[in-house]
Amino acid sequence: MTTIGKDISKAKQLLEAGELVGIPTETVYGLAGNALSPDAVSKIFETKNRPSFDPLIVHTGSIEQISDYTTELLPELKELAQGFWPGPLTLLLPKKSIVPDLVTSGLDQVAVRVPSHPLTRKLLLSLDFPLAAPSANPFGYISPTQASHVVDQLDGKIQYVLDGGPCQVGLESTIVGVEDGQVIIYRLGGVEVSEIKKVVGNVLILPQSSSNPKSPGMLKSHYAPRIPFVLGDLDQLVPHYLNKGEKFGVLSFTKLFDQVDPEDQRVLSEEGDFQEAAQNLFACMRYLDNQNVNVILSEELPEKGLGKAINDRLRRASAR
Repeated sequence: MTTIGKDISKAKQLLEAGELVGIPTETVYGLAGNALSPDAVSKIFETKNRPSFDPLIVHTGSIEQISDYTTELLPELKELAQGFWPGPLTLLLPKKSIVPDLVTSGLDQVAVRVPSHPLTRKLLLSLDFPLAAPSANPFGYISPTQASHVVDQLDGKIQYVLDGGPCQVGLESTIVGVEDGQVIIYRLGGVEVSEIKKVVGNVLILPQSSSNPKSPGMLKSHYAPRIPFVLGDLDQLVPHYLNKGEKFGVLSFTKLFDQVDPEDQRVLSEEGDFQEAAQNLFACMRYLDNQNVNVILSEELPEKGLGKAINDRLRRASAR
């Protein structure tokens, strides 16, 4: 049985013994293990049922520690690190041999991040190794943004979840790298594209990959509920499914639908606030996935700011 608590020393002890622990970050909760131990990393893949071709992100407690695991930090990426770390940014950097190939799926670059959550930073700074920590959920399913979400999905598979409260960002980190002098965004996330452009100028946004991704979180079908998830115009979808007589749930950006049972719908932000919508996204998806409905209907947000990253998650949830 998995327990929840705030005991950093207990989490540290388990991690040092090669076990996995659920940890809070500002983005989502992670399933953490010693990133330098192939055995611990193997447990992460096994526990999540995650394909070994999907790389993991390595978390450290400070920017200075990044150089222990990478060989180079290009000037443009260094500027991003200085501007957004600690925070919801991941950088793809050339790896040192100390990082197991299993972490990077055999690639010569490793995804690294310095999270800003105070509890996890304190834990990281107390350890002699970094933590590999993908989202603490079965592979492809909705990411957890509260400690209870981790237990809901992984109860009995890990011993402990470090409880840091609800995640403040609620979306995974933005992943950035450089190829042939071009700054590339491999995954949209908690740092907006416009903020990255202010630091490095023009960027290329890469579409997600269907297999053998170059960075974590690039698979086309991801973050998905168990129930079919349909994305479109809710003003058309809702009447259509009402006429079909099918039991459905609704996930909207700002409004409730009078014709739909209030228990079967969730609003991301009544005020149309993108940050609030990001914080609520996975929790709302999870709630509807546990309702007695046959399908979940949803809509895209305006393609600006964090709306781009939210839409990325919604599209992947609907990919089948």
